[in-house]
Order: sequence, then C-alpha cells, then structure tokens
Amino acid sequence: MSIFKYIFWVLYRIWFYILVALPILIMFPILLISILKESWYPFFFKLARFWAKFILIGMGFRPVIEREQTPKKNKSYMFIANHTSMADIMLMLVSVKNPFVFVGKMELAKIPLFGFFYKRTCILVDRSSAKSRQAVFLRAQRRLKTGVSICIFPEGGVPEEHIELDEFKDGAFRLAINHKIPVVPLTFADNKKRFSYTFFSGCPGKMRVKIHEFLPTENLTVADTKALNAEARAIILRQLQTYNK
Repeated sequence: MSIFKYIFWVLYRIWFYILVALPILIMFPILLISILKESWYPFFFKLARFWAKFILIGMGFRPVIEREQTPKKNKSYMFIANHTSMADIMLMLVSVKNPFVFVGKMELAKIPLFGFFYKRTCILVDRSSAKSRQAVFLRAQRRLKTGVSICIFPEGGVPEEHIELDEFKDGAFRLAINHKIPVVPLTFADNKKRFSYTFFSGCPGKMRVKIHEFLPTENLTVADTKALNAEARAIILRQLQTYNK
C-alpha cells in the first residue's frame, strides 16, 4: 500500500474533525441561545442541518437521496437507519427535513464541543443500564408531545466491518407502537466505504440514501414489536444487498 494513501487517510480524518468543530465555534453564541428553551428546538435543528451539510460538502461527500414516500410537515415519525459511520449523523440530518431528536449513546457526550450540544439536545442512553433505557421512553414521550420526531440507529452501535446489517434492538419499534407514529426506514448505502470507523479508510464520493415507504403502527400493539422490527430490518437488508450487487 502506498505511503501516500496512509498520509491521505490521516489528513482526511483530521480534516473531518476540523469540519465538525469549525461551524460549532463560529455559531456558538447562536447555538447556545437556540438550546435555552425546548420550544426553540426546531431552530436548533435548522442550524444542525447546516452544520451537517457543511461537513458533507467539505469532505467531498455527495448525498443522493431517493424517496419512496416523503414525511409530512408537523407530523412525528420514528426514523431508523443502518449504522456504519461517524457520518451517519450528518447524512440523517441532511436527508430528513422534519425536526427530530436523536436517541444515542452516552459516550458521544464526551466529545469536545460536539458533546456539549449533543447531551443538551439528544436523548442519551446507557445501554448497560435498564434504568437508563427506561428513562429514554419517558424523555421520548415528552419530546414527541412537542411535535418533533425521534431518530434511532436500531443496531445499538456500529457492527463489525464484515457484518452487513446487525440485529435490531426493539426499543425504536416499541416506542413507535406506543406512540402510534410511523416507522420510516432509511438505507445508507455508501457510508462504510466513505468514512467507516476503520482509521485507514475513506474517500470522497456519493452517499446513496433510500427513504423507504413508511410502516404504519396505528393498529399494532406491543405484542407486534418483534414483527415490526423484523419487517423494518428486512427492508433495509434487501436494499443493502441490492446496492452491493
């Protein structure tokens, strides 16, 4: 392997973190004001979408979004997607216009600058704690009542490189059924290739996204959680296999 490739990958990683931090530093006063009230979250979300677009463009990533169905304004949804990259957060923000709140792992709150706003705007979960997982349901219920949506990566973390799609946890689907909101599966095709968690990897290029037809939950009960989980996972897995042919 050429030494120049390793140099590129090191610089590419450093450049990513610069792009993450730079707009936060520039917009810090406005971001700080936007999180003072929960009702101001839609404004913060717009700033977050700008931040995400800035990073994707700066990295040379080109989102290509295909929609089978488009979310309606002023309606809540449960957005889910496969998880392979640090860029998944940015691509989700660019792909979806409806204000949503991430449910994410507590460890990300330790990241300088990013973590400051992450822990104040997202629903954090310690997956090793049953009490923490239960608290997620209460916080999600409160946020849904304000009219925003929820976004969860149901694999519960980033799977090993060789795994195409890990098993899904039930939390996202149980939440969707309890609150009678549609599940919106999204497939991210290229994020592992563009910017995976393997340090010496990544390159500019297109990032294909498919927003699938929504899965309704109006007539479902908690007993249907496993079936809904399996259906959503099958949709994303089939699409990944189609992309990889």
